[in-house]
Amino acid sequence: MSFQEAVRTVLQRKYATFSGRARRSEFWFFVLFSAIVRTIANVLDAIIHSGNTTRGGVISAIVALLLLIPSLAVSVRRLHDTDRSGWWLFIALIPIVGIIILVVWWAQDSRPDNQYGPNPKGYDVPAYAGSGYGQGYAEPPYPPQPYAPST
Repeated sequence: MSFQEAVRTVLQRKYATFSGRARRSEFWFFVLFSAIVRTIANVLDAIIHSGNTTRGGVISAIVALLLLIPSLAVSVRRLHDTDRSGWWLFIALIPIVGIIILVVWWAQDSRPDNQYGPNPKGYDVPAYAGSGYGQGYAEPPYPPQPYAPST
């Protein structure tokens, strides 16, 4: 999924959709988009001097409110893709440890079809996928060698 496709999916087609699943690329591209938009909003606030160093300005507040629902929705759908309930998002309330756990879960690969829907990649991932380095990159079979009897 491309950057533009991910942002379009989250903001237009699934703005407040908390059901279903979201691929890693959809989630992380939207996180990147959100960070870029929030940075631009902070710069604009600094230029027009709305706000101060302890609280954001008007533009930052508007952007944060506009991105709140889609951010929560794509986060829940990403947890669904790893076969976890969206309620696990509340683990972020635990200082430091909670967000680390969420980032690890968000970074995991898709699970096979589960109660939240079919695999968004379009195929079933084996149950062991993501358990080691290089899953899916097997060596090609060796070409058949002519038989040479030893003398």
